[in-house]
Amino acid sequence: MSPSRSGKIRANCVDVAARTIRAATTGWENGSIVAVDETGPEDPSLNYLLPGFVDAHVHIESSMLVPSEFGRIAARHGTVATVSDPHEIANVLGVDGVRYMLENAAASGFKVFFGAPSCVPATDFETAGATLGCDEIAALLDRPDVLYLSEMMNFPAVLDRNPAVLAKLALARDRGLPVDGHAPGLTGEAARRYAEAGISTDHECTTLEEAESKLAAGMRILIREGSAARDFDALHPLISSQPGRVMFCSDDKHPDDLLDGHIDRLAARAVALGHDVFDVLRCACLNAVEHYGLPVGSLRLGDPMDAVEVRDLRTFGVQRTWIDGGLAAENGQSLLPRVEAPPINIFHAQDTEPADLEVPDPGGPIRVIGVEDGSLMTRALAMEPPVDDGQVVPDPARDILYLAVLNRYRPAAPAVAFVHGFGLQRGALASSVAHDSHNIIAVGADAESLIAAVRAVVEHRGGIAVADGSEVEILPLPVAGLMSTDPGDVVARRYTELDESARALGSSLRAPLMALSFMALLVIPELKLSDRGLFDGLRFAFTDLAL
Repeated sequence: MSPSRSGKIRANCVDVAARTIRAATTGWENGSIVAVDETGPEDPSLNYLLPGFVDAHVHIESSMLVPSEFGRIAARHGTVATVSDPHEIANVLGVDGVRYMLENAAASGFKVFFGAPSCVPATDFETAGATLGCDEIAALLDRPDVLYLSEMMNFPAVLDRNPAVLAKLALARDRGLPVDGHAPGLTGEAARRYAEAGISTDHECTTLEEAESKLAAGMRILIREGSAARDFDALHPLISSQPGRVMFCSDDKHPDDLLDGHIDRLAARAVALGHDVFDVLRCACLNAVEHYGLPVGSLRLGDPMDAVEVRDLRTFGVQRTWIDGGLAAENGQSLLPRVEAPPINIFHAQDTEPADLEVPDPGGPIRVIGVEDGSLMTRALAMEPPVDDGQVVPDPARDILYLAVLNRYRPAAPAVAFVHGFGLQRGALASSVAHDSHNIIAVGADAESLIAAVRAVVEHRGGIAVADGSEVEILPLPVAGLMSTDPGDVVARRYTELDESARALGSSLRAPLMALSFMALLVIPELKLSDRGLFDGLRFAFTDLAL
């Protein structure tokens, strides 16, 4: 970041709250705005100065970058702050992982506002590396750099008024802190009861009807557009109908997508669809600041100078970004410093053998996980399995593939199921990024490739691997098996190469590696796989492979 935290700029100053645009000279000293001197009406020859963009909900770990490196890329796109749930690393390393994220972010110059993870482990049906109970959550919420209770994913327990879950919600309520939600598919009376428990947001809506039901229950809606789940097209009408109660978020953003754009791209898409620019900027810049009480500026006197200069209010081409008055990015180049990120990890997975993948023929149809491209939701399919020598085996011609989850925290045999929708004609993919407990997950067209990919991940103590027979490519992820220590551009390039290799094996998914990481996410229906077995997300219980 530029060492100077004082300066001035003449531009068309956009006052989002007042819904005005005036040519003005904005000045700041020691990081705070000291003058906004209007010089006349909007001047088409000038660039535009906006409050900086805010991502209202993101798991930074999903970018495979540590917070400081995520910030270096995001600032290029005019993002000055994120509301971040360190849930992923907490599932691996507990409070130590959360502290790691807090310390790395604090050294970066980028504004990352963390919550205390509420669901570690996410469920009792998988093996995680840590548990955060009320004592640990209370200690985190008492920190000045932890501002909210992160998403409450165990919505069945909320609806059942489970005492342990209500106790976690009370910790935030008693401190006057907001609580994030996670309630896919809830509408009507169920949504009302979920919101009544003190939960104020939801980022899991996939239809306008679901979002409107949650709005009616009093919740705020985060329109999510990430690398896997993309809900903007379904939910964007809310930008005009409910501009004060909608925010933009990415939730999970892989490094290649982050290089291409962030909240700036959602703003441009919204304006192109005909939404009023002030409504759009309210969703992109202000609502998260107001809801979470973030110390982020809005271009008012006395505010921190957290702002972005853009060419116009259609494409939002970012020229410069300031955070606390320091120049954080200019002309597509980050000026934020690189921060040392020493590895921190836990890995005790056992070796995997071909016999571990054997599944006896049940003598009839089996349950198969059906992947939905662009969605975290899956379907529960009934399919006649291919059988060889009494064992169920993959059939790439019918797009029936192995899916395996291997416990990374202690030696155990993998859980094995079958999946439809990845489209691999050969080879396998494996990853230690497997929401939410981050065991090792793999999909494969044959046993040799799947075992080779899994072994590469274990050997590197975390990473993403693509195997074609015994030939393996891997992106190591030494920080909790989730994040790299390399620069963001390097990680993005390597990830892009792996994604292309996955598609070369036949996958037709837009983001096959990202899709794989959600196949163990039990809190999203319908059918998923944990290290302990096949899981029915509608009944919230284990189920059998055989129908």
